[in-house]
Amino acid sequence: MTEAAMDNEILWQASPEQKQASAIWRFAETTRSLHGVEPGDYHGLHRWSIDAPDQFHEALWDFLDIVGDRGETGFVAGDGLRSGQFYPGARVNYAENLLRCRDDGVAIIAYRDDGTRRDVSWADLYRMVSRADQALRAVGVVEGDRVAAIVTNDIEAIVAYLATSAIGAIWSSCSPDFGPTAASDRLCQVAPKVLIAVAEYCYAGKVIDVSASIRAISTEAELDAIVLIADEVPNWLADLGAVTWDDWMSTYQPQTIAFNRMPFTAPMVILFSSGTTGKPKCIIHSGAGLLIQHKKELVLHCDLQRDERFFYFTTCGWMMWNWQVSGLAVGATLVTYDGNPFFPDVERLVDLIDYEKISVFGTSAKYIDHCLKSGVVPRRTHRLETLRMILSTGSPLIPSSFDYIYRDWMSDLHLASISGGTDICACFLGGNVLLPVRRGELQCALLGMEVDILDEHGKPILGAPGELVCRNAHLSMPIGFWGDEDGSRYTAAYFERFPGLWAHGDFVEKRPQGGYIIHGRSDTTLNPGGVRIGTAEIYRQVETIDAIEEALAVGQDIDGDQRVILFVKLREGALLDEAMETTIRNRIRMGASPRHVPARIIAIDAIPRTRSGKISEVAVRDTIHGRPVRNTAALANPEALALYVGLPQLRN
Repeated sequence: MTEAAMDNEILWQASPEQKQASAIWRFAETTRSLHGVEPGDYHGLHRWSIDAPDQFHEALWDFLDIVGDRGETGFVAGDGLRSGQFYPGARVNYAENLLRCRDDGVAIIAYRDDGTRRDVSWADLYRMVSRADQALRAVGVVEGDRVAAIVTNDIEAIVAYLATSAIGAIWSSCSPDFGPTAASDRLCQVAPKVLIAVAEYCYAGKVIDVSASIRAISTEAELDAIVLIADEVPNWLADLGAVTWDDWMSTYQPQTIAFNRMPFTAPMVILFSSGTTGKPKCIIHSGAGLLIQHKKELVLHCDLQRDERFFYFTTCGWMMWNWQVSGLAVGATLVTYDGNPFFPDVERLVDLIDYEKISVFGTSAKYIDHCLKSGVVPRRTHRLETLRMILSTGSPLIPSSFDYIYRDWMSDLHLASISGGTDICACFLGGNVLLPVRRGELQCALLGMEVDILDEHGKPILGAPGELVCRNAHLSMPIGFWGDEDGSRYTAAYFERFPGLWAHGDFVEKRPQGGYIIHGRSDTTLNPGGVRIGTAEIYRQVETIDAIEEALAVGQDIDGDQRVILFVKLREGALLDEAMETTIRNRIRMGASPRHVPARIIAIDAIPRTRSGKISEVAVRDTIHGRPVRNTAALANPEALALYVGLPQLRN
C-alpha cells in the first residue's frame, strides 16, 4: 500500500448498533423535523447547526438538559461574528449544573503519583462545595471578584473552582510547576482577592516547595486571604497570615447552596495565553459558554454517559482541566491524576484504566509517542475491558501513533484526535461516532463551528495546508481580555489577519473526505508536548544571565512533536560550556517552568531582527526547517539567517 493510500486508510468505524445507540444519533432524531436529514448524516447535521444557529442552540439546550432559564431564543444574529448573541435572555450557573447529582455514587477519584488514592461521593462533593462557598463569602468574595489558585489536579481544586462559580466570582489558576515570575505574571494581572495554593507538591518521588510563588503573588497582589492546601502552614509562610484549607472551612456546616444564576456573558474563568510578546494575555470565558460548549463536546462528540469513568491527564494550568471538570455535568465520574504519568513505571496510567474501569481516556500525543517508544503493549498486559475511547490533544497525533493504538492497544476503539485551544477553552475539530477514523486525521469540525481553511490571500483551499479560521460566532468565544478596555488587543489577536473571521493560528489541511490534518502552529507560539508556551517568558529568564547578550527561541518539529531550541548570542569572552548550559536551564526551570527548558542550546553570532528592532523568530523557525523565508526585506540583517542553515545540533 502506498503512503498516500495508508494516510487515507480507515482504521475504525462504529457498528450500526453503536451509532444508533449514541447521543448524537438521538439528537439528530430528536431534531429531524427541523433539519430533515437522516440521523447518520453528520455532514447534513453540521450544515444545519451552522445555517440555523437559533434552532440549533435552542435544541441543544433542551437536549443537554441545561439547568437554568433559557430565555426565548438560542441565538440572535448581529452585523458580524462578534456581535451575535447566544441565549440573550438566559440565566444559568455553571456549578449548579455540575452538582445536580447528590447521591452516594462516586463523583471524583483522585490519584497522585506517590500512590495516594482518594475519592468523594456526589453527596460529599456538594457538601464540600457548600462549605467552601460559605468560606469564600465570609472573606468578602462576591460576584465578579477573582479567586486565584496555584493548585494540583486534585479534589480541593475542583471544590474551590465550583464554589467560586456558585458565587458568580471568577476563577484563575496555574499549576504549581510555574515559577514565581510565571505565576505572578499571570495571576497578579487579574487582581485576585483570594489565593488558594498548595504549599508543596510531589513529582516523580520528589517534594517541591511552592512558597516562592506564593510569596511573589502575596507581595504584588492585595489579597484578603491566603488558603493553603496543606496539613499546616509552613513556618516560612507564617508571616503572610495564611490558613490551612481545613481550618478555613472548619466553622462552616453544609447547607443548601444559593447558586447565582447569571446572564450568558457573565465571566467565570480567566485563562492565560502563552506570553509570546510580553506578559500572558488574560482570556475571559463565560460560565454558560463553557458549560454548554463542553457538554456539547462531551455528550455529542465523545458520547460520554452518566456513571462512566472519564480520565484526562492534565494540570490546572491547561484548559483541558476545565474541560474535564465539565464531565461532572454529564454525571460521569472523574478520574484525575497529579504528577509524573510515567512514575513509578511507564504503565502507570494504563494500570488505572483497568483498576478504575475507565471508559474515556484522555491524554496527549506526546504521551502516546512515549508509550510507543518505551515498548508499551497494553493488549498483552492489560484487560482494557471498559475502554471504548481514547482522546488525544495538545499536539498533532501523527499517523504512526494511530497505527500504534490500533495495533498495540485495541483494534475496536474510537481514537479521536481533538484540537482547539486556550483561546476558546474548547475544540474546533474532533471526533464523532458517526464517522470513520482515518489514519492521521481528525474526523470533523464540531457542531456549531463553521471552520474553514484559507490560503495566505484569504481564499478557501482543500487538500493543502492553510490557516484555520472560524466564520461564525461560537459558544465559548472569549468575552474579551482582562484589562483590554477598548478591545483592541482582543481584535488584534484573532480578527486582524482575516477581517471578520476568527483566525486561530493553526496550520491545517482539510482532506477531501472531510477530515483534517494539523501541521502545527502558524504563529511563533512554542508547543512542546502540546503545552503552549511563550518565548517572552524564556527571554525574561535568560536575560538575567550576564554572559548572554540576547537570545532567540523557536520550536523545531521532530518525530511528530516539537522541541524548544534556544539560540544565544554571548557577550565577548563568554563560553557556552556545560556549566553555562546548566545555569541557563536552571534559571528557566525555576523562573518559568520545566516545560520552558530548551532541548538544545546553541551559541550563535548574530540574531536576525526586523527593521523596527524586533527579533524575527518566524524567519529562524522557517530557516531551520528548510522553508523559504517569506519577507527577508523586512529584516535589517538578513545575512544572519545563513548562520542557522544546516546546524549539526538540530539533526538529532
